[in-house]
Amino acid sequence: MGDFFERIVDLEVADADAGASAERMVDWMVSRRWLLRETSREAMYSLQVDEGYVAGPDWAEITQNWGEDWIPAPVAVIVGRNAHYAGQGDIEPAAAICPHCAATTVIIDYPQAWEADPAVWQPFSDAIDAWIESGEGSATCASCTTASPITTWRWADDFALGTLAFDFWGWPPLTDDFITEFTAQLGHRTAHHTGKF
Repeated sequence: MGDFFERIVDLEVADADAGASAERMVDWMVSRRWLLRETSREAMYSLQVDEGYVAGPDWAEITQNWGEDWIPAPVAVIVGRNAHYAGQGDIEPAAAICPHCAATTVIIDYPQAWEADPAVWQPFSDAIDAWIESGEGSATCASCTTASPITTWRWADDFALGTLAFDFWGWPPLTDDFITEFTAQLGHRTAHHTGKF
């Protein structure tokens, strides 16, 4: 048992613009009757916020049909610099891809290993911590020796860094059309997660 979530992370919005983008997206979803302005804490487990927006009368338009009796939990809107993990738990990504030369750095060498190599992961972890704290952090590629902002690296396992995310708690799977429309409304590249608490 557990509670499932579906998350959309904006990978490109700037710190200064995240709050306004969040408000604009909520306004859009309220105007489409997918959300209400009402908020609730019930069945909402995002680590960064305590409450989310209640589903509106037309919420089922954007999900697969799980029956008329289904009642989704709130949608959390998370503003601020965060590392977002898909799946279940904070498991390091298996690899990082350099934005400069596209070389892949293996962090977890499956199936020989099931945990991150500490020596490989530590520079990335330090850069992520620095970015969360200050907005700036970089990691150096072992292949091309170029230091790049940590937010420009690409990650395996849908790991994502972003300053704006939306957690849909207990909703039936969101439709592909909605994900496409949502991403277009944001105007930025996104990551799409599913997971369980």
